[in-house]
Amino acid sequence: MSGEKLIAAHVTETGESTYAVSILVSGHTIKGDEPLSFGGGNLGPAPYDLLLAALGECTAMTVRWYAKQQNWPLEKVEVRLSHLKTDAGELPENEGKSGKIDLFEKQVIVHGAALTSEQRAKLVEIAAKCPVQRTLQSGGIIRTLAE
Repeated sequence: MSGEKLIAAHVTETGESTYAVSILVSGHTIKGDEPLSFGGGNLGPAPYDLLLAALGECTAMTVRWYAKQQNWPLEKVEVRLSHLKTDAGELPENEGKSGKIDLFEKQVIVHGAALTSEQRAKLVEIAAKCPVQRTLQSGGIIRTLAE
């Protein structure tokens, strides 16, 4: 793994509810849990909540980074997201396939009265290239080890 920065996280049950956990990552502590409807105590975001938030965070940061590199007059960026597990065959791009699939949708709103329509279009295009989106789309490898 030459040149790559290792990110480590530590997740521990807290006992505050059936599924409550404390998440320590990069010096930050986050509480996680499942909603009441899934038997948790709703003491923090559920795993898919955090995944969706990570996609939105990365998207906003990527748009901001690009606008800064170009010295464009971006005042603010917003990202609205949704996640749904749906039947693959119900999506036009997956016609003929079966099984469940994760559908992520994100709406990118760029604010800046001085932005041209071309700049706005480019920022939305760049939003689709955020590293978290690329990770989700590529699959990756997950190794599960026991101690």
